[in-house]
Amino acid sequence: MSVSAAPRVVLLDIEGTTAPVSFVHTVLFPYARTHLPRLIAERKNDPVVKDALAETERLAPGVPPLEQLERWMDEDAKVAPLKALQGMAWAEGYKRGELVARLYPDVVPALEAWSRAGIELAVYSSGSEPAQKLIYGHTEQGDVTPLFSRFFDLRVGGKKEAESYRAILWETGWQDEDVLFLSDVTAELEAAAEAGLRVCQIVRPEDGTVAGEKFPTAATLPEAAALFGLPGAERA
Repeated sequence: MSVSAAPRVVLLDIEGTTAPVSFVHTVLFPYARTHLPRLIAERKNDPVVKDALAETERLAPGVPPLEQLERWMDEDAKVAPLKALQGMAWAEGYKRGELVARLYPDVVPALEAWSRAGIELAVYSSGSEPAQKLIYGHTEQGDVTPLFSRFFDLRVGGKKEAESYRAILWETGWQDEDVLFLSDVTAELEAAAEAGLRVCQIVRPEDGTVAGEKFPTAATLPEAAALFGLPGAERA
């Protein structure tokens, strides 16, 4: 795919794009499930916990909050109170050294190359903003959060809704044609494209991602760089 000018902003998904799905589903999710009951009991007076439990009760009236949270975990539901509490559990795990985030090996070199070239980098994930910063703050390569200027979560809306991407553009002042969104999920790419963003599907063989036919695809960030005129592209 040829474009007239390289993107000035790269907006990145996390799961399946920069971090393996297996890390999220076999490490992070089970850790949160194990530790949430204790966290809720010990920190029941914490404002974040109180707000999350109240929102859970509002969304699922008559269901014990912990039971509903477990249901949402079973469904991999993208709901704010669950994401907030999971983030708190993960924060404790990272602080104890029990969690270290695994990123794909091509990710940090590509992000560093883009950052050096003046490309603005941002994250948009269904995981809460604090959880996003925990992942990038505790990677096998160290703290890479300084590479990112902004983090977006469900506060701006669901990732499969075009209005969410319009909200990001409105908040940042970015021009739609200047932004490249990288994700493994075609429904997210469709929403972003509807809002005017450039998009590319990251198809990681390890994650078994099924490539769509509607948008450009790349197996790594450097491959995506080659498609859109960004630095750090893989060379044949």
